[in-house]
Amino acid sequence: MRAQEITFLKLVQGDKQFQVPLYQRTYSWGTEQLQRLWEDVGELVDQHLSGDSTTPHFLGSVVLAPGQIQAGGVQRWLVVDGQQRLTTLMLAFTALRDHLKESGDLRGVDRVHRQILVNEFHEGLDHYRLLPTQADREAYTACIQSRAEAGGSDNIGAAYRFFRGAFAEGREAGDERWIGTVETVLKDLLSIVEITAEPGDNVYRIFESINNTGVGLSQSDLLRNYVFMLLPKRGERVYQELWLPMQQSLGPKNLELLVWLDLIVRGHYKTKQSEIYREQQKRLQPLAGNEDALQHEVAQLADRGRRFLRIVEPHRESSPALRAVLERLAMWGGQTHYPLALHLMDLVDAGNTTPDDAAQALLYVESYLVRRLICQTPTTGLNRIFMEAPKELETDRPAAEAVQRFLSSRRRRWPGNEELREAIRSKPFYWSGRPPQRSYILRRLEESYRPSEPVDFVKASISVEHVLPQRPAPAWFELLAKETEPNQTPQELHDLLVHTLGNLTLTGDNSKLSNHPFERKQQILESSALRMNLEIASAERWGKAEILERADRLTERAVELWPGPIGGIKPAGEEWPGWAELRSALVAMPSGTWTTYGDVAELIGSHPVPVGSFLGSNSAVIGAYRVLTAEGRISPSFRWPEGNDRLPPQEILMSEGVKFDPSGRAHRSQRLTAAELATLLGKDVTQPVSYDPLPDGEDRAAAERFRTQLREHWAEASDGVLAALDFWRRQGGYVNYGRYDETSCFPMLDAGTSERPHLMWPVGIYPVSGTVEVVFQYLKNRSPFDDTEQRRELLRRLNKIEGIELPEAKLELRPSFSVQAFAEHGDEICEVLDWFVHTAALDLARRA
Repeated sequence: MRAQEITFLKLVQGDKQFQVPLYQRTYSWGTEQLQRLWEDVGELVDQHLSGDSTTPHFLGSVVLAPGQIQAGGVQRWLVVDGQQRLTTLMLAFTALRDHLKESGDLRGVDRVHRQILVNEFHEGLDHYRLLPTQADREAYTACIQSRAEAGGSDNIGAAYRFFRGAFAEGREAGDERWIGTVETVLKDLLSIVEITAEPGDNVYRIFESINNTGVGLSQSDLLRNYVFMLLPKRGERVYQELWLPMQQSLGPKNLELLVWLDLIVRGHYKTKQSEIYREQQKRLQPLAGNEDALQHEVAQLADRGRRFLRIVEPHRESSPALRAVLERLAMWGGQTHYPLALHLMDLVDAGNTTPDDAAQALLYVESYLVRRLICQTPTTGLNRIFMEAPKELETDRPAAEAVQRFLSSRRRRWPGNEELREAIRSKPFYWSGRPPQRSYILRRLEESYRPSEPVDFVKASISVEHVLPQRPAPAWFELLAKETEPNQTPQELHDLLVHTLGNLTLTGDNSKLSNHPFERKQQILESSALRMNLEIASAERWGKAEILERADRLTERAVELWPGPIGGIKPAGEEWPGWAELRSALVAMPSGTWTTYGDVAELIGSHPVPVGSFLGSNSAVIGAYRVLTAEGRISPSFRWPEGNDRLPPQEILMSEGVKFDPSGRAHRSQRLTAAELATLLGKDVTQPVSYDPLPDGEDRAAAERFRTQLREHWAEASDGVLAALDFWRRQGGYVNYGRYDETSCFPMLDAGTSERPHLMWPVGIYPVSGTVEVVFQYLKNRSPFDDTEQRRELLRRLNKIEGIELPEAKLELRPSFSVQAFAEHGDEICEVLDWFVHTAALDLARRA
């Protein structure tokens, strides 16, 4: 085998084709990996634009084996390892080509297409520079050929849409040189090690050996080995007295974090965690031969380790003020704030600031994180901001003032009081951040009432409750009907209010509150130990006015708890952040789907009218044609930009697979709701409260409630549903039930072992609303259904049944069909369930 370092452009140029063999898994990169690559690209672009010297970024290796070469044909290479990187970059270039096309740069389109994506003078499969596995081929070639179905719901489509969104976002923020610089970076500044096997090598054996290696040394292991190699005389004593106690107190993960943070607080803020050893080695190399200096370095690291331990275990901090804010940041979770927190702890221990001043500085950090979450400010670049802080803080000011000034910079997006107020009134807070962070904010708001007997939140079993229910009974809609605006339905008003902070509280009685009328909820809330619940219980009714009034009261408390930036006034002419989220949502939509102005408004915290106005004046926004009226019709006011020769929106949607009835209404099953849009954006969209299975399996009382509700509301389908559940039990599964008023049902399967359970369920059945949810969203994280083809096969089998029509574009969501399908097709549904169990059993045997 031979190896050489090469740029991506040089790797792919020429009449050649990279074929992904059948034994390779399908394309599997998700948002996390794509985001990491894009951040690396962004750093190189920034360096290039600022005139800094730019060294290529090492992307990894690609292992190739020569394939068949035909006279006059392309040179074929089998991709033994590295197909994820190759496919990702090809999709990035495909998105770049399509971005250039929309920008009118036809020469750039031609250049990217010919240089990177295709073998221009070859036809058929030889035309493509990369040929993925058969499972991915259709989705990939749809992107290369710019077919209507490009950007579907599988991982290939999702990656293409990710890069389309990244280019669109960059165009809004970057200067005119930006896109050209991105192309340069992708072609010439991503370094790949090309490893080429010799003819006759056993390709599968090579693949097997690469992917079955043992656990490698961590970055901190490599650093330790290097340091003690340089300490031949003092090594044993330094290890026993300094390194080993540090290693034992921190543990492997925190030690790895520490040696990275040590570089960051020294000013090496561009260092990635994968580059710790190389950067530390470079820093320590000049000290080789000086064991005094090296011992001092280890002692400094050990001191910093003790300070870091006070951050991750705040009870070790002696200052009450500093300990309190460190505890709150620990409850908030995450590691984003670690570089700045460690820098402040360094200052305290060096006597360069006081614990109280550091506590105030960390309060600004807490406020910055909380306000951004409430306002749903994009988290892109957040880690980088805190990594830059130790080097960028002004040193001639008190630490707290320096931190506040640093975070108040316009480009760091610390929301002011007015933006905070609008977000609390209108943003769907229930979809912000992670559930523990949402609970933390509500807990802090409750504590701001300063009750004489505060609740012990550590021991209490408390969850977030919607006062206006997610699934309201008719009486709630009658109340909302009195407050609707012209041309607004009670359901639309409900959707705009239900997830806002003004409608949310904390309770230990979630299952009791459920979707009861407000009068019944009042009775329960009146007995609550939480002051915010007593305040809600004192209201005479609960509608739009009360929710907005409470939102304003909570804003006053939030401003007091979490101080804002210096100035805090939004600059005139600055675009409202919700429009950026709108653009991201439309890019995230798979081909073959549509949404409504109301759904988009609910997602971004706006109203359908301004959403329509924005899209009307910005119809060049990617995916704008997918936003339809509440009835599923093309808006009469929709217009393509002048000079655009695209087909009418309905024709484009139909070419993607969206179905329209004769009157011009799009099929409801292909609509993406606000919750589904939020899911596609990576928001932690908690299931409606009816999904909360009882812990004890087949609870008899819950089972009887389910049967009673099913017979009451869907008598014709009840026998078919119950027969299917009995069939499921005979196949080795069991049935779980929800704990709320609508007693949902989940046919569960444990496809694991006693040591390693592997729970999954194909559907959730709701006996009142009469819907059967197919839970692709959860299956995509559970083997074997993490393979798109297996989920697609489940969808195909269900769609063969009359009355079931699940859109393929929702393979990562939770599409549903009517429980009525069990009335006449119960046996066919049982065949699908049997296939599901059999597929899971085969996977278990493979994993055993």
